[in-house]
Amino acid sequence: MTAYFTEEGSVEAVNARMGQDIDPRLAEVMSCLVKHLHAFAREIHLTQAEWEIGIDFLTRTGQICSGERQEFILLSDTLGFSMLVDAINNRRPEGATENTVFGPFHVAGAPVRRMGECISLDGKGESCLYEGRVVDLDGSPVEGARVDVWSDNAEGFYDVQQPGIQPKWNNRGIFVTGPDGRYSFIGIKPVSYPIPDDGPVGQMLGHLGRHPYRPAHMHYLVTAEGYQKLVTHTFVGGDPYLGSDTVFGVKKSLVAPFERVDDGPTLWRSPFDFVLVPKADVSPGAARDKAVPPS
Repeated sequence: MTAYFTEEGSVEAVNARMGQDIDPRLAEVMSCLVKHLHAFAREIHLTQAEWEIGIDFLTRTGQICSGERQEFILLSDTLGFSMLVDAINNRRPEGATENTVFGPFHVAGAPVRRMGECISLDGKGESCLYEGRVVDLDGSPVEGARVDVWSDNAEGFYDVQQPGIQPKWNNRGIFVTGPDGRYSFIGIKPVSYPIPDDGPVGQMLGHLGRHPYRPAHMHYLVTAEGYQKLVTHTFVGGDPYLGSDTVFGVKKSLVAPFERVDDGPTLWRSPFDFVLVPKADVSPGAARDKAVPPS
């Protein structure tokens, strides 16, 4: 029987056109997308003019994308969608360090540095000693963990945003833990900064009365054989944007102490331990099985 399109039966009409031999997961995702997209239009009683504005916004979002800029990721981030997907796929037991968004400024191939080495190559900013341990859920040290770190400079820019101005690999490095699981390095106390807001996403934030700022943070990518990959930040306590991070990346457990040092090699010290979860604790399919229960 042919499913003709009607307002009331729009979802059924569209989903009935899918083939029988397509990938089952694709069919599941697309049928659910159609259902919720059509429900949105009905609930808000979307006008033709509003949808044309939406099409123009999405078109301009795509047009500004390049090899150096991904405006759609920025859109996902500022709508909180990136953090939701991250949370769904990184559910961890109590006591484990929480994940947060990866961000667009990680660069593969950063140099492996000696423990305790300084990653600030331009000499700008307030120096800070970062130190702590990488441990498992029982508190035992994890040997051989790679702690990949990166941050902005004292002016709020990453080195890849200022080639030729900042030294290559400025405020970046990889540190590998020994038998005691300890890591330490000297960087700078990071500063808050705005995401790129000169495009469609920035215009959207302006229309919504939202600012484009992220609170000050240090990025970490912690990997170790036999453990889940950890992508996270530590945030500077007291930052004015902690409660309004434009990409919703702040979690209470990730707000780290930044202690003023009166007599030491750095102006600040930030201790923080990372607690990893064995890979066996969460299988790839487990996150999907642990669906959010209906309210």
